This record gives sequence, structure tokens and C-alpha cells, in this order.
Amino acid sequence: MRIRNRSVFLGPSLYAHFPVIRLELDLGVLEAWPTVRLGAGFIDGLVAALPGLDEHGCSYREPGGFVRRLREDEGTWLGHVLEHVAIELQNVAGADVTFGKTRGTGEPGVYSVVYEYMQKDEGLEAGELAMRLLTSLLPAELQTAGILPDGWEWSSARDEFIRFAQRRALGPSTSAIVAAAQARDIPWMRLNDHSLVQLGYGKYQQRIQATVTGKTSHIAVELAGDKDETNQILGALGLPVPRQELVQTEEMALRAARRIGYPVVTKPYNGNHGRGISIRLMNDDEVLAGFHLAQAVSRSVIVETFVPGDDHRLLVINGELVAATRRTPGHVIGDGHHDIAQLVEIVNADPRRGVGHEKVLTRLELDAQALTMLERVGYTSASVPAVDEVVYLRSTGNLSTGGTATDVTDIIHPDNRDMAVRAVQAIGLDVGGVDFLTENIAESYKSDGGGICEVNAAPGFRMHVAPSEGVARDVAGPVVDMLFPPGSPSRVPIAAVTGTNGKTTTARMLAHITKMAGYTPGLTTTDGVYIDGQRTVEGDMTGPVSTRMVLADPHIDMAVLEVARGGLLRAGMGVPYVDVGAVLNVAADHLGMKGIDTLDQLAEVKRIVAEVARDCAVLNADDPMVLKMAAYTDAATICYVTTNPQHPLVREHIRAGGRACALEAGINGQMITLYDKGSHIPLLWTHLVPATLEGRAMHNVQNAMFAAAMAFSMGIKLDAIRQGLRTFDTTFFQAPGRMNVFAEHPFKVIFDYAHNAHAVGAMADLAQRMEVGGRRIVVVAGPGDRRDEDLRAIADAVAGRFDHYICRRDDNLRGRDGDEVPRILAKALFAQGVDEAQVSIINEEQAAIDAALRMSEPGDLVLIFADALVRSWKQVIKFQPEAETSAPPRLEVPVTAEAANESTPTSLADYEDLVRDERGVRLAREEND
Repeated sequence: MRIRNRSVFLGPSLYAHFPVIRLELDLGVLEAWPTVRLGAGFIDGLVAALPGLDEHGCSYREPGGFVRRLREDEGTWLGHVLEHVAIELQNVAGADVTFGKTRGTGEPGVYSVVYEYMQKDEGLEAGELAMRLLTSLLPAELQTAGILPDGWEWSSARDEFIRFAQRRALGPSTSAIVAAAQARDIPWMRLNDHSLVQLGYGKYQQRIQATVTGKTSHIAVELAGDKDETNQILGALGLPVPRQELVQTEEMALRAARRIGYPVVTKPYNGNHGRGISIRLMNDDEVLAGFHLAQAVSRSVIVETFVPGDDHRLLVINGELVAATRRTPGHVIGDGHHDIAQLVEIVNADPRRGVGHEKVLTRLELDAQALTMLERVGYTSASVPAVDEVVYLRSTGNLSTGGTATDVTDIIHPDNRDMAVRAVQAIGLDVGGVDFLTENIAESYKSDGGGICEVNAAPGFRMHVAPSEGVARDVAGPVVDMLFPPGSPSRVPIAAVTGTNGKTTTARMLAHITKMAGYTPGLTTTDGVYIDGQRTVEGDMTGPVSTRMVLADPHIDMAVLEVARGGLLRAGMGVPYVDVGAVLNVAADHLGMKGIDTLDQLAEVKRIVAEVARDCAVLNADDPMVLKMAAYTDAATICYVTTNPQHPLVREHIRAGGRACALEAGINGQMITLYDKGSHIPLLWTHLVPATLEGRAMHNVQNAMFAAAMAFSMGIKLDAIRQGLRTFDTTFFQAPGRMNVFAEHPFKVIFDYAHNAHAVGAMADLAQRMEVGGRRIVVVAGPGDRRDEDLRAIADAVAGRFDHYICRRDDNLRGRDGDEVPRILAKALFAQGVDEAQVSIINEEQAAIDAALRMSEPGDLVLIFADALVRSWKQVIKFQPEAETSAPPRLEVPVTAEAANESTPTSLADYEDLVRDERGVRLAREEND
């Protein structure tokens, strides 16, 4: 049994609309060993290791269902078992995950194991630990070598996994705030591996780090950390604070304690979580011991008056006390029979106690600090306390050291409530915790005494959201309401567009429209991330990482996402849903890669964008595969796009009040028209859209229709849509590699990145529609990682439409031989009846483009399918027809169909002869005409 591959999906994918991990698991010989054959020992051992598995419903959808599957009939296979174990391990570590799905891949013994996760590293480690646990339960002869480390032991591995998960998980306070945000439909993103979280998107975002918010004053945090300064500020306002002094030496500590008067407290100047605090120190020796304990945390130490009473945490948020909790240090209660070590074990048996922040309470530890506390009262771990005797193992009530918390919010005296609010406001915190000692929180400090020990920035929420006793308080909600007052926005509109072809141009069009409408768009495309029209990151940015880049940018108020097949298969989408999702088309491209072998499978991948559209799904009604996606979306509205004004389904949709974008013929040409709720809205003549080359480029007419439909569905005004379409052109600056036209030479060049048969065919159609006085020349190629039939389809898409064909390859061979791709293309052209004299093979892209440009004459049209866009575009615009090339690349030219099967290098003279011959053919033709 081994894991072949691991994939982490950050958002909606083929497997779920939320984050999941997929393991490709090869069972090997264990394919013949379902759980029933492994026997009761294996099953019982598994349930004993993870008792929570008994709560898994599995296909029975009731507690105990999974264990029934293990025992009944033929049992179940270990891929399915690993799925449940990985889920339960995360549950044990505190993550609330439930989803899993295991299916065969079609290869015997190999399974696709998919399960939900909350934190990536934890989820992956859960899969690894699940493998080790299952292996440990197998008979020795069935165990895969290398899975179990030497000395591996389950209980230790489980506890280490819990600690591992907690080190990477959001803390209790951050988790509470995130949950409160989610309850208000406010999105969130984790910005680092700790507690820095962004709530909201784009310009509406707010940030938190634990309970410090973007609105928390830096000065206030500094003051709260300066206990001496805090004491002076609060004392000056007449608030109850103990007398205290700041010391750095033993002598200073002793003098301060004597001046203040015993008993005293020593604590670090800038400590937290109760570290280094010693209370009720009665003499010089204890003060010295407390001083050294505190100095291990902080160079400076505070000596202050000991205030008797219980420790209370009073939580103030945005000027209001929202919770009060009495904290009791970790302790055991004697029964007259068990010693202290045994009592600790009894306390830790409480199911509410776990490792770290795993559960409501933390386990007690008999560590050095606990033994010191016992020594003070004359006990050891072997001592047996009397019945009902309370023995403290800690001096402070922090939950992280095993303390307990009791909610007292409902009984706090109004004076104490006001005192806490005044203290936090005096320091200047938006979220602050007041540590207040008093005998009775229900009595006013004015009559009953008490004192403020500290005011804490970043106060923990755990004791309030999950108290040991009393009512749990919603303390995270007020933080979120402070950051996002009810009614205020937290999201930016998000549009996503996918399809085999046209998605980059459509996304650019839509981003341009939104900019013309006054928005600041963030755009992800195949060539980079753009913020307000400026490229900030270069490269293929169509996956979830680039989506997060855009949504994390504090300037944008609109997001336009180009979503590609590769990103969806590799890591899913970067957001749980979008407002508007569009699917342009589904055509053969990248088939045979990453498990996608058919158009139906490719359509299922593209369909994800429609599935997660919330407000509107914009679908191509002229593409049957896209049309079927209407059955899979939960969007409030479906908008169909069609270039066929007689489309029967769209006609019925419009008559029923539905939304559509149609292309209608008029006396002045073709009109892009919108329909919605019975309204007929003529938008714009296609010849007025520069990107359509006066309506000739039908693929860009369709792209413009999609951009218009998406913009309309996002609430952008009609005039802004018209203005956006009328000012968007296909210059290289605005849409690199997307039907760029260069007309500064005596001949015209069309430059495009098309790299599949569908896109190449669309450009070939455009070349046919263009009025050309001379010849049509094409430079054609195909990516090396495409199937032979895909390359042949590219050749078929141009065959018979041009006067000369130059076949080339990309710089990146992607596993092909040096001239394999151009020769496949040439052979396919010959098979389509193209004359051998019309076809040349020039391997290198630069040489191929140069040859096409040099053989062109006034009035010709050159269509170049390019790969290295910037380099090749510069080559086009800087071309000098009469200039000699300083070092022209070697040319390979098959002169017959048979020669296309073999590589025949030619010389520079042959290269120049080719150009002369082509010009001679041209001149001869002109003379004959």
C-alpha cells in the first residue's frame, strides 16, 4: 500500500465545492484483503485507536454506519478506510470536517481517496498518519516496508499529530472571529502560517491577528505591554490598581517588597499567558525566588501589592463589556484515597481536556512549576490530600496551563463593568481584557475592594466562548460588527470566465468595461495579474493563487478572473463562489493530459465555474456541451448567449422573461442585443467594436457578447458597457497575442496565440473574411504536449485557406523531437490536398516568422500563430523588408510529401533561395493576371 500522488484543492474542484485533498492510493496486494478478510482483530484495533469512528455514518447516514460497513458482507477496501481515518484524525485534532469520497480509478487496486481539510499541512499529515495506523494494524506479512518508522507507537504519534495540527491551526480566538465572520457571510483568507487573517475582499478588507485588529492602536498595544506605565495611567484616573515598582536587581526587588509591604506579587515586565508570575510572596526568600522566575521571562520585573480575591478577566470590545469570567488555576481536589499524581490522571480523563487548545480544557501537567507549587505547601506528587482539599498546581488561572473558567457576565456589578470599560478606553484599545482581582465580582470595587492587575491587548477568547462552567458568550461577533458595521460591504463583485478559447479576451474586455464604469478592477489572465490596468505580476495567473493576489489587494473593488483548465485540475478555484460565472465553449484542447481524455470530461471541469456562480451563469447556447450546464448551476439567473437569433431554446427563455444576449441582423449590420425580464435592449452594432475588425472577427463578436452579458449581470450601466466595448481594441498593449493587427508594413500581419484547432480555425475564418489584394500566408504550430490527432486537427483547420504554409515548432519541445511537430503538421496539410510547393518547414519560431515576413509583398496578409509573444511581436514590428539577417537560423524545407518524414537541413543559401522563389512565384502570378 502506497500513496502515488497528492493534490491539494484550495476551493471548488471536480471533487467538492470546498477544500479537499486527493490521494491516489495503490493498495497493491491489499486489493485482495477487504476488512472482513483482515478480521475482527484489525477492525477492533482500528476502533480502539480511534473511537470516534463509531460515530461515522458513511453510506448508512447514521452513527455506527461506517463500522457496520467494516464488518458486514465483504467489508470495505482500505482506500475507503483510509478516507475515514484521515477525517477522524482531523476531528481528534479539533478540525470539524466530515466529507470524504473514495472511488476506483479504473486501474486495479488504485483508488482516488478524497477528504475534506481545514488546514493543508494538517490534512496532508492526517493522510500520512492514517497510512501508518492502518499499516500497524495489518499482519506483518502484509505490511509495506518503510511505512512505519522504528519504534513507532500509536498514542505518541496521535498526540504529536495533535500538537502538529495545533501549531498550524488558527488559535481559538482567531477561529472564533473567523466563524463569526462566516456567519455574517463575510469572506476570509489566511495571510500567513499563523494568525494573520484578512476578512473581506479588496478595498473592503479588514485584518486581524488573533484579537488585534487593523483598528487597534499601536500606541495602545505598547502601553498595555508596559505594565508600569499602565498602572500609572489607571491610577491617575482613580481606578483601583495595586501599588507597584519596577526593579532590575535582587536588591531592588527586596527593597520594593519591604516598601510595599508583604504579601507581594512578582511578575515579568512584559510577560503574558501567566508566565513567570508568583503570587502571595510572604518573605524575602520567596521574593528572590519569584524575582528570578520573572526575570527568566523579562529583564525587568514588577513587584506589586498582593490583592486577595479571585482572578477575573473582563473583556471590553468597542467600548462595551461583553463578557466576564472567573479564572481558577489548575488544581486537583483530594478524596482521601488517591495521591496527587493519580488525581491529575483522573482530572485529565475528563473528555473536555486535551492537548493544548485541542479541547475546551487543557490537560494538567506535573511539571517543574507544579512541583514548586506542591513544595510550597509541603506536598509531593505522591502526597494524598484530604477529602475536598484543593491543591493548586499553578499560581495563575490561564486556561493554557490547565485552569478553568466560569462565566460571571450576568452577575458583574455595574460599577465593575464601568471600571473595566474606563480602563480599556484609558489605554486606547478597541479590544482589551482587564485582569481584575476581587473577592466578589457581584459587589462594587468601591465597597468590596479589588484591583486591576493588567490591561491586556490581544486578550484570548477561549475562556469566554467555551467556559468550563456557565454560559458561552459570543465575544467574536462584536469584533466583526465593529470591523463591519451591519449593512457595510465586505465583498467585491467577482466574475469568472472559462472556456477552451476566448476567455483571455473576454476577461480583458470585461475588466476594461468595469474600468470605464469607474471601478478599480483586479484581473487574472494567462499572462499576469493586472490591478487597475497595470500588470503587477507576470506569468500564467489563472489559478487560485492569483485569485488570492487580486482579492488581497486593498485597491480593487471588482475582480475579473480568467479560470483555466490547468488551475482547476491542479488546485481548484480560489474562491468558494463567484457572483457571475461564464462558460464560453468546450473544444478539444489538452486532451489526454491530467486524466482528461474526452470532451465530456473537459466539460465537467469547465462546468465548475457555472456550478459556483451565485447570481448569474452566462452560458453559450450555441455550444451543446455548455448548454447542458444549465442543469448544474444554482445561480439565481441564467443568461444565454447566442449568435443565432432563431435559437428555439433561447427564444422560449426570453419569452419566459429570462436573460439573454443575442446577435440580431439589422439594416446597418449586426446588433448585440440584450433581453431581460421582457425588455429588449439593443446595445451596440458589432462594427463599432474595434476588437471585431468591423464585425469580421466573429469569435471576438462572441467574446464581446459574453463581456456585455457579464457586465450587465453585474449591474454595470448600459452606457458604460457600450463605452467599454467601443474603446477596447486588440492592440498588443491591450490584448497581447489576441488577434493583434500590424498594418505598418506594405502587407498586413495578424498575430495570435491560438494553439488548438478550434481557436486556429476561428482565426483562419477571419483571414478568409478579410479583403486581401495579394496572397494569404500562415505560420502555424502546435504545442508539443498535444496528441498527434490534435496537431493534425490544427493543420486541418488552416488547410485550403492559405497560399503558403510555414510549419514550425515552439521553443519548448515538451517531449517531442526537434522537428516532429512541424512535420506532423506538414503531413496533415498534404493529406488535405495542399500542394507540396505551398508548404515549408522552418523549425525555429524566429526563423519561421522572418521567412513569412520576407516572402510577403504589398497587399498580402500574414497570419502568425506565435508562442513567445513579446519576442515575436517585436520581431514583427521591427521588421525591415530589405534588411539582411545577421545570423539567420538554419532552415529545414521538405520539398515533397515524402521529405516531410525525414529531417533535411539546408544552408543559408537555401533559406534565401526559398524567399526568392516565393517572390518569383508572386511576380509570375501578377504578370499572368
